[in-house]
Amino acid sequence: MSNKLASFDALKGKRVFVTGHTGFKGSWLCLWLDALGCEVFGYALEAPTQPSNFTVSGIEEVVTHSRIADIRDAKELARSIDEFKPDLIMHLAAQSVVRHGYEAPIDTLSTNVMGTANVLEAVRKIGRPCSVLCVTSDKCYRNDEQAWGYRECDHLGESDPYGASKGAAELVIRSYRKSYFPLSDIENHGVRLASARAGNVIGGGDWTGHGLIADCVRAFAEGREVELRNPKAQRPWQHVLQCLSGYLTVSALLLSGDDPRICSAWNFGPVNGDELPVHEVVDYLANYWPGSGWTDVSKGDAEHESQILRLSIDKAVWELGWNPGWNVYQSLDATANWFLEYFSNPEKMREVCFSQIRQYEKVLFGEVGASP
Repeated sequence: MSNKLASFDALKGKRVFVTGHTGFKGSWLCLWLDALGCEVFGYALEAPTQPSNFTVSGIEEVVTHSRIADIRDAKELARSIDEFKPDLIMHLAAQSVVRHGYEAPIDTLSTNVMGTANVLEAVRKIGRPCSVLCVTSDKCYRNDEQAWGYRECDHLGESDPYGASKGAAELVIRSYRKSYFPLSDIENHGVRLASARAGNVIGGGDWTGHGLIADCVRAFAEGREVELRNPKAQRPWQHVLQCLSGYLTVSALLLSGDDPRICSAWNFGPVNGDELPVHEVVDYLANYWPGSGWTDVSKGDAEHESQILRLSIDKAVWELGWNPGWNVYQSLDATANWFLEYFSNPEKMREVCFSQIRQYEKVLFGEVGASP
């Protein structure tokens, strides 16, 4: 592999099956895949929030197929994959909220663990060549609150239900790679399988329940203070386009060759030191909504939330040539600008998304003059 980031040309014209296309990251991914000239089949439950980027950006008009179904329905999922015959599967469908994991552990485990197993089992049974990228989370790691970033080879399995589900999903991926899609036999089975880990993703169109950006936007729009449960927690914030660019980088390489090193786990996040505590994120965003502020509502008996969780992105930087592109302030600027456009011109959000994708691509591939 070169240490220079390759283009996404290998994706052009490919048939891409996206699970979770109605979600925040999935909806942005569909827009980017459309811009790259892909044919997209989306498979997911109804949009998880109202409003959502899926609805306001008209994702159903962008994808070739949009099937509303449950990732836990193994028969329907396998039928859909077999029907579409994808070149690439990008599995993003998940229960993605840590707090919901405490409230509904069985739903979280069944969706995140068995949903992933259902995708891989469908690929195994269909028995045709296909590249697969499964997206999990930075919460898949056992968090010891260490100051340095977790590497792809570190221990899996956080103690809360959501973190446990993501660690277990990674074990499922590893087991299928070793048991059914071994790297030594790619020529025969034709399945190239990788996973991607990212977290603390922000961006326009994020109305995720219990999510910081959604909480801020709703509070600012209603003229009230944001209630912060954990204002001093440090988070490595990244824009949705940053992690998606990592997913697309790995996917393009899966499609374009048989390098076994690509068939592994990959971390995507900001550079070390580009983190902010929660309250500083709110203070920065509040500059776009003058008069806004926050209040501390932390409680001693609340569910555990980590104070710090960093990922090491050294492997992606050195082996893929990938870089985050924007820093945390550029990511926050892009997020705020998206929502300001939404409140003034909601019918133009797909255009705004495409504009931000183009701006980010210029930075990613070394072009100048691409600030959000």
